[in-house]
Amino acid sequence: MAYTNLQPTIFAEEINRDLERLLVFADGVDRRYEGDVKRQGDEVKIPAIGRPTVSTITVANRNSSIGTPEILESTSIYLKIDQIRSVNYMIGDIDEQFAIPGIKEGYRKETVQALANEVDTYIAKLAQGTDLASLQSSSVIPLVSQATSAGILNQIDAGIKELWENDVPFNEELELIVTPRAFMILKQAYVNIDTNNSSMLEHGKIGQYGNVSVKVSNNVATLSDAGATDLCMLRTKRAISYVHPVTHVEPYRPDDYYADALKSFILFGAKVVRPKEIIVLNWKYE
Repeated sequence: MAYTNLQPTIFAEEINRDLERLLVFADGVDRRYEGDVKRQGDEVKIPAIGRPTVSTITVANRNSSIGTPEILESTSIYLKIDQIRSVNYMIGDIDEQFAIPGIKEGYRKETVQALANEVDTYIAKLAQGTDLASLQSSSVIPLVSQATSAGILNQIDAGIKELWENDVPFNEELELIVTPRAFMILKQAYVNIDTNNSSMLEHGKIGQYGNVSVKVSNNVATLSDAGATDLCMLRTKRAISYVHPVTHVEPYRPDDYYADALKSFILFGAKVVRPKEIIVLNWKYE
């Protein structure tokens, strides 16, 4: 028998709305390809178009032939929609009678936080991928022997320079996602960092360094040396594509319990699609 006090469609909409507010890594990404993908295993085809060669035409030769048209190299990247995260829990009828008001709301919020952590952790771990290192190994900033206040700004500046040299526009908005310990060092190094605007607290944003939005997350990936090295992402909003086409909610009554139960899953996928627009800052702590 269905859980009549809960409308699955409304609950799914509430999960999606709150999930969007809590995401950090999945906030500043490219989501234009979500489209109508509805099934596990579906792929999104993302075109990568080559840049044309610019030729100079002199006034004297303005009426001459410009030659045959150039064939631009173009490739396609395929983003698989193959990540599923699920929850399944119940609230006892008797417990609910004695619980403080809002117990179902509390469970929904905990559900959203758990799912948001799963999505962000998956995207954060893209920094560990050998595909990213092999595609753009020259852009990975070398390990810091000691993450001092003096060195951390130099590392960020070096990352910004790398992106600019990769033809990222100078006025392009960038994002840097760091751990709490990295931010404390950054804050000491840059005392003028903007932390006064309360609206910045959305999606983990807690500061601004030039054209770089600084965000904090506990889901930043680490190397395999007992977490001593953080893999902080410095990126454009086009560097990673993220697709989240399905949130499924199904309420039910377990046969052997006096309880309302809820099972739900989300389906998503993410991939680095512009490796030249993401720099992994390896910050090592001693």
